[in-house]
Amino acid sequence: MEYGTIIAIVAGVAILLFFLSGIRVALEYERLVVFRLGRYIRTIGPGLIYIIPLFESAKKVELRIITQDISRQEVITRDNIPVLANTVVYFKVVKPEDAVIKIENYVYAVRQYTQAALRDTIGTMELDQVLMERERIAIDIRGMVEKETIEWGIDIKSIKIQELELPGEMKRAFAKQAEAERAKRAIIIQSEGEKIASQNLADAAEKLATAKGALHLRTLQTIRDIAQDPSEKIVIFMPNELSDSVVEIAKKLK
Repeated sequence: MEYGTIIAIVAGVAILLFFLSGIRVALEYERLVVFRLGRYIRTIGPGLIYIIPLFESAKKVELRIITQDISRQEVITRDNIPVLANTVVYFKVVKPEDAVIKIENYVYAVRQYTQAALRDTIGTMELDQVLMERERIAIDIRGMVEKETIEWGIDIKSIKIQELELPGEMKRAFAKQAEAERAKRAIIIQSEGEKIASQNLADAAEKLATAKGALHLRTLQTIRDIAQDPSEKIVIFMPNELSDSVVEIAKKLK
């Protein structure tokens, strides 16, 4: 084989490889942001894509929802209580060209904005509000982050507060408070029961006093109940009307 032929074959293979190097494949959830000589040209995908080698370059961007775990950080409430908070942010790219052109690292930027928004939001609330209004805090943080990142082509889907951890001394204080609340409720329930019982006894005493013969029947029932107990002594309570009758009978006999 002549030297010129070899050179031609090598050159042909090199040219073929050169043109094949411009082939790209974008998956269904991917887009390619294409630049030509440094200028943005188009956003293309999914499928088989061809870019001109040397003249064009492409940056691949995912359109799937990205989950970013915001590392635990200490934030100070308005009443100067330190709280450890851990959050998760869910977001996706809706404009790939903006996410590439307008921000260097949109994932890192979203994470930093979320951390700052968390500190700002909790810093305006007292501890009791923070513990009771986690959903509201998440909504406020989302609004703040979305306002800053929307121009980057980012859509904040959701922000969740996974964990709020209090200092050890605050946990002990809340435990004592909860114990005091339980004791308070127990005392209230007991006093309400005693009130109802005393009212029932008063009603029963009134009925026994007003109904003729009722006290006598109650006495007989008490005697019957006592008789069932195998004790050595039986104490009999005599109603006033019965004792009065006995006295009158004794006077007549005299």
